Amino acid sequence: MTKKAIIIGAILAGTAVILGAMNAHYLKQFFTPDTTESFDTGVRYQIYHALAIFVLPSLEHYLGTKKTARIMWLLAIGTILFSGSIYALCAFKSFGIIGITGLGILTPIGGLFLIAGWMYLLIAAILIKK
Repeated sequence: MTKKAIIIGAILAGTAVILGAMNAHYLKQFFTPDTTESFDTGVRYQIYHALAIFVLPSLEHYLGTKKTARIMWLLAIGTILFSGSIYALCAFKSFGIIGITGLGILTPIGGLFLIAGWMYLLIAAILIKK
């Protein structure tokens, strides 16, 4: 679990830094201020959840390997769906590609995965018997 969390956390954090820098220095020429702000929201959520995934192995002793792994996957999938769909929607919007409204459903689905990960962590913590 630790190795996977480090790898997933590093990929999410590294790509968040790259995407954030691209948004700050390059994409602004294509994006409106609203689109830039939306893109930043995706980057912010991605970095927050990358850091959370890095922390999860330290909770393994208290929660168990299976629970921490489930939380990690909920957060990872949620981050990819939530932030990834925001990035795609911003790109499509900035290049005038319309008719991709179905893609927008991935953002709240990703959000539900993120909420599920945090709620699973909460319940697992409440049930700690040590």
